[in-house]
Amino acid sequence: MMFANTSLLRRTLFGAMILATGFAQSQQPAAPAGQGAAAGQAGPRRVGPGGAAANTLPYDLLLQKGHVIDAKNNIDRVTDVGIKDGVIAAVGDNLRPQDALKTIDVSGDYVTPGLIDIHTHVYASTGEKSLAGDESVWPDGFTFRNGVTTVVDAGSSGWRNFEDFKAHVIDRSRTRVLADLNIVGAGMRGRGPAFEDNIADMSGEQTAWMAKRYPGVIVGIKSAHFTGPEWTPYIEAVKGGNLANIPVMIDYGSNRIERPLYDLLTKYLRPGDIYTHTYSGLRGEQNPATLGPAANILAGRARGIYFDVGTGNGSYRFTIMVPLIKAGFKPDSISTDLHFESMNQGTKDILNVMDMFLAMGLTVQEVVADTTAHPAHEIKQDQLGNLSVGSIADVAVLSEEHGNVGFWDVSGVRLPGNTRLHCELTLRAGRIVYDLNGISMDVWDQPVTSDARMAGHWTSFTPRPPLPDELTPRQK
Repeated sequence: MMFANTSLLRRTLFGAMILATGFAQSQQPAAPAGQGAAAGQAGPRRVGPGGAAANTLPYDLLLQKGHVIDAKNNIDRVTDVGIKDGVIAAVGDNLRPQDALKTIDVSGDYVTPGLIDIHTHVYASTGEKSLAGDESVWPDGFTFRNGVTTVVDAGSSGWRNFEDFKAHVIDRSRTRVLADLNIVGAGMRGRGPAFEDNIADMSGEQTAWMAKRYPGVIVGIKSAHFTGPEWTPYIEAVKGGNLANIPVMIDYGSNRIERPLYDLLTKYLRPGDIYTHTYSGLRGEQNPATLGPAANILAGRARGIYFDVGTGNGSYRFTIMVPLIKAGFKPDSISTDLHFESMNQGTKDILNVMDMFLAMGLTVQEVVADTTAHPAHEIKQDQLGNLSVGSIADVAVLSEEHGNVGFWDVSGVRLPGNTRLHCELTLRAGRIVYDLNGISMDVWDQPVTSDARMAGHWTSFTPRPPLPDELTPRQK
């Protein structure tokens, strides 16, 4: 398969590493823009990351001439982004390379806030064969290579096992891992009466109690996979959401005539709550006569419910997606429902899902907004998903390739497309954590452009010193 990638034509691949150690990362959300050093996010330092000397220049890193897309700040143009001490220091034209320790030419690429996936399963530490265990994935192995800097685990844990999840995954991950707490106290330890259908283990009060212990880390409440006719899971979830002042996300489980989707969206959920698996078609989301959106989801949107994608392993069909999108029912947020099966099937990763929506007519600007500012707002974490000056510098650099590509859904049918986005570079808190083509590095046989002793200011990678017989003429 051949692609035309204009940004790669100007690059020399696989440069030598002149990078340094360390990675400073907090699981707490960043301070609102403007708080900076007062919130512990930035400020003068005598010693830089990894023991590097203090940087007296205005920027640690300058991303130059990229097409910046920042939906929150209505930026959609070619400009520069300067980063200092882990936060966005400047966004503007003609920022000077001499003001930065490191300058990277990203012309031809998109520069976006770090992507946010609000429907994942990453509780991969218990040893159980469930989404509270082996069916989840370790976040760092699937995030940075796709430009994702923040994930929300969608209900893998409940109030009984959240602290285990936090200790073994959240606190050990370089990815910012947030959580929707399952209304079932045991979380997703298994479907059926023992766990996810166990009404006796559903408590809005206990769930809210745990959520209030970890504000800003627990950002929502999830109900999922329920097969019974009762309204109890949704009543308890909303009760917990009210007590903790956080949104509720619903995977509506089995389609039961006793609890129609219309009632869920118009009577039980609140404005600002989230309905995921929007394009599954399993719960009557499509009008069978017009093939457009059914009255239930139209009423939900009018009421202020957010509609999330959550493709997963069984929750999206092109026969549903394409007609609904053509009728104007676009998603509010794009997410993956990433787990051990979906990552190897049609979902794959968040960039693939974004590409899928490009093939159905959304613009690059829309899919970026749906994976940055929009999901951040849905989970009430508006300090994320933007490039505002003072915001934490979570950044993705994406290249765009064109060719004969395709996507497939849970019915086993194919949707042709012609565009793929690839992650060239990911920054987490101002430091490079993924570099596909070595664009942050000097070419091995060319003069150096930056001081390796200061590299801890802009990167997390650790170089190995060269062996004597590997020294190039420039090093000798």
